[in-house]
Amino acid sequence: MPEPARPHTAPGAAERLLQRLEWTVLRRLDGLLQGDSRTLLRGAGIDLADLREYQPHDDVRHIDWNVTARLATPHVRVYTEDRDMTAWFLLDLSPSVDFGAPGQAKRDMLAGFVGVLARLIQRHGNRVGAVLHDGRAALGRVLPAGGGRRQVLQLLHLLAGGQGAPGLAAPPGITDLRQLLTQAQGLLRRCSAVFVVSDFLSTPGWDKPLARLARRHDVVAVRLLDPLELELPDMGLLLLRDPETGEQLQVDTHERGFRHRFARLAAQREAELRAGLARAGVDTLELSTDEDLLGALVRFMQLRGRRPRLAAGSPALAAAS
Repeated sequence: MPEPARPHTAPGAAERLLQRLEWTVLRRLDGLLQGDSRTLLRGAGIDLADLREYQPHDDVRHIDWNVTARLATPHVRVYTEDRDMTAWFLLDLSPSVDFGAPGQAKRDMLAGFVGVLARLIQRHGNRVGAVLHDGRAALGRVLPAGGGRRQVLQLLHLLAGGQGAPGLAAPPGITDLRQLLTQAQGLLRRCSAVFVVSDFLSTPGWDKPLARLARRHDVVAVRLLDPLELELPDMGLLLLRDPETGEQLQVDTHERGFRHRFARLAAQREAELRAGLARAGVDTLELSTDEDLLGALVRFMQLRGRRPRLAAGSPALAAAS
């Protein structure tokens, strides 16, 4: 079993980071969205509240096939939501997330996103927990779910490379996200909100365990990326290093043909990644290192907020009886 992270006093670095996020992102997010966290934690329940016609972006797993066949129109089941939810962050801390400019690497975006979301969720009385995985070990470090601002500080401390943080001295090799997702499937017993934060640079096959996790939980895939991973500028001779394997290669980015080949392969990898996320059937948020975190969060929360919610009084409910 993975060893739980032990609580301890968070150092000043975590406190400073959280204070900065609270002032620069969280306060502005509150003003824009009135502090409503319901778009983040949808909740789940076992009590059928209603039936209504299927609408774009509805979860196809909630389609009631008996009613659909009876009315000849797709209908979905709507359940009473449980507002008391636990949010889990499944964090890919493999070496590839260190890519990017100092202070603006993918790991920095990860820490900012987790800090803001964890604080926002915790403020509304919900608990947060995390599994931190270096992409190599069979089991990641578990921070048991808890509440309070101290819990967020503990999580940020682990991300900053404090006690028990993985990924700092991971041996060379290719990340296998299946290990993180499989561990989470066995760990999360109660229906939860799950944020899988990764660049998804992994061996193939992660889409199936991600889909299995989404059958029970409200899963959001938070993809980290850097524009240089998609297209290289003309910068002359460069020494490129694969952060996963440690392999180094000197390339001439002045050569147009090389830049075109790089962009073509990157586009192919991009298409495969998006297809995997689509097969898994999860909501996706992309966090780019050249994008403002606040703007990305607002865009995502507005998208989820437009999803149809409870609609009492629909005549379709009678068709279930």
